Amino acid sequence: MIREINYTELDALLELYTHLHESDIPEKTEHLQRTWETICRDKNHHIIVCEIEGKILSSCVCVIIPNLTRNIRPYAFIENVVTHIDYRGKGYSTACLNYARKLAEKENCYKMMLLTDSKQDSTLSFYSNAGYNSTDKTAFIPVAVIEHFCVIQLKSSCNKE
Repeated sequence: MIREINYTELDALLELYTHLHESDIPEKTEHLQRTWETICRDKNHHIIVCEIEGKILSSCVCVIIPNLTRNIRPYAFIENVVTHIDYRGKGYSTACLNYARKLAEKENCYKMMLLTDSKQDSTLSFYSNAGYNSTDKTAFIPVAVIEHFCVIQLKSSCNKE
């Protein structure tokens, strides 16, 4: 079943995120709880999940961003697309992305954007097959952000182009 996450499912979502790029689940802190509450209260922040037999197996985030251009039409931003490693290739993330697309259409968004830090052909093909392209827009990420991320993640091979 594809749906939006419930407030009580934070632990399941954090567990799923260990299959994205997190190596462990963050500590239960006041900051984590405040952040979760802020996300849950925001009517424009949608965490979409695929639940099978009571387990959250896939998810993506769709944020609808109000906008003053394009005839005052919002746009949608997709992030944190993930499927549990044992359940990949079954269409669960595609179903979450399709749900996000319907949300964006319902909100009259003039565009949707999705960023990935992956350079793997399989990931890029997945997004292409799901209806996204990498030719219409160009994204720029500040080098300082990338360097900070690399230090935080202790990655030895970051792309600093």
